[in-house]
Formats: sequence, C-alpha cells, structure tokens
Amino acid sequence: MKLVNEYLEYLEIEKGRSPKTIDNYRRYLARFCSFSKATDSADITDEVVRKYRLALNRDNLNKRTQNYYLIALRGFLKYLAKRGIQALGAETIELAKTSARDIDLIDTDELERLLAAPASLPFGARHSGPAKEDARFSLRDAALLELLFSTGLRVSELCALDRDSINLKRNEFSVRGKGDKIRVVFVSERAKSALRRYLEHRGDISPALFVSVPRGKTIKEPSRLTSRTMQRILKQYALRAGISKKITPHTLRHMFATDLLVNGADIRSVQIMLGHASVATTQIYTHLTDRQLREVHQAFHGVRRKEK
Repeated sequence: MKLVNEYLEYLEIEKGRSPKTIDNYRRYLARFCSFSKATDSADITDEVVRKYRLALNRDNLNKRTQNYYLIALRGFLKYLAKRGIQALGAETIELAKTSARDIDLIDTDELERLLAAPASLPFGARHSGPAKEDARFSLRDAALLELLFSTGLRVSELCALDRDSINLKRNEFSVRGKGDKIRVVFVSERAKSALRRYLEHRGDISPALFVSVPRGKTIKEPSRLTSRTMQRILKQYALRAGISKKITPHTLRHMFATDLLVNGADIRSVQIMLGHASVATTQIYTHLTDRQLREVHQAFHGVRRKEK
C-alpha cells in the first residue's frame, strides 16, 4: 500500500526513527497488508482488525509480540488521521493485556563480583572467550562494566560512544538515545577511574570508545565493539564471577535503575536518566524497590506475636 510507504518515510524523515525501528514497522505493517489484502485506508475496518488480531493470537505469538504489531498499525492510523485521510480511528484498537515484565536482576554481592571479574585476569594472559583477545582488554572490560552500571546506558548507546564523547573532568556526558533524543548521563568515580586506566593503555587512533581487535589485525587496527561482542563479554565474566543467572548488558541497566530507586531516587528522575519516553515504562521497577511497603510490613506484621 502506497500510504504505508509514505508513513515509513514520515517516520524516517519527520520523526527521526532509527533504521531498526523503520525495518520493524515495515515488517509489522507488511504482515497486516498481506493478511487484510487492504489496498486503501477504507479497507481497514473493525472486522478486518478483529480477524487480524485473532490470526496473530492463533499463530501462538505472545501478547507482548502481538502488541508490537498492533502498535505499528495504530501509529499508521494516527498518521492517516493527521493527514486528514478517512480511516479507522486508532483509539478503537486496544492492546492486549500483558503480565508484568520479568526483570533480570542480580543481588548486590553478585553485582560486585561481576564488576570485579575483569581484574581477576592477569595482565599478559589470554581470555578463554571466543575472541581470545589480549588481557590488556581486561582494562577495557572493567571500564565497560563500570560505565554500564554507572550510566544505565542501552548497549546500542554504549557501542556508539566515541572517545571524545566523554568529559572525565565533568563526570557527565550527553548521549543520543531512542527517537534521536539527547539526555545527560553521569559517570561515577569508579567508572571514571576504570575509563582513565583503559584509555591510557589504548595504542590506536580509533575514535570508538570501546574497541576489539579481530583475528588477523593488529592492535593498531581495532574495530568498534558490537552489541553481540558486549553480550559475550558479560556472559564470560558472569561465569568467571560464579553467577549462574543469565547476565546481559540490559541486566546492568536494570541494576542501575533499581539501585537509584532503592536508595530513594524519585521515579521521574530515574525515567529521565534511563531515557524512557513514558514514566509508565520506568514503573516496572517500583514493585521491586518500594522501601515504604517493606518498612510498613516490618513495623506492623506480627506485632502481637512479637509482644508475647
């Protein structure tokens, strides 16, 4: 449908959505067009959407994945309304109810073991991981882990950082996140020290903050670290730290948010630091960190039994 292509162009040019987001929306809307055989906005009716939702459900897609398809369709309908094109109202499409998201968390002791794991690799030894990089990259890995926990950055945001992005004198820097939005993140003293040690040992001129050296290349020819490599690094150090839980870069983002909320930060500030568009997204953490409820339970539960 021509209007779908125009909508995708609108997302790219006017809204500044990332190439990945555009590709996802193209896939979601292509599925709807293939199912509905719609060639014009008037072909999108309540009945067509109802049957489409039924088809998504019968394809055994979980509710959260079904919602991705519905959100893309709603966005398309809102775009049509903005252009004054007669179409089904986006508000008529309700999202499927989903259960609360599971959050991968580790406890404080596991976190400290994870952050300390790179230091357990002697300088001059070799990693046992698939890349088998020189142990000088234990300095890189220590800086990477500390920066993830200090800032709560998404792994894509971390991969995109350049050396000149970070001002270690100010202990803060700006990052461009989802929707091309810029926010300020802050560097802890531990992260700053780890970054300084790592950068002092860099022997290349690559602008990328975190680099790797693929096989067949020299230390002078590094490439920017990828999201997948960062995930492998986290997995490697989780095993080294004796942590059996699944650890990903997003786990440290979760730990960043939880640490702030547990220690009394307000949810609005945490939302801004995480770069969430809505505070509703940040609220997934509150049931894990509500200190007041814990204190009420401790103060009032079983009082009579304690008095006996």
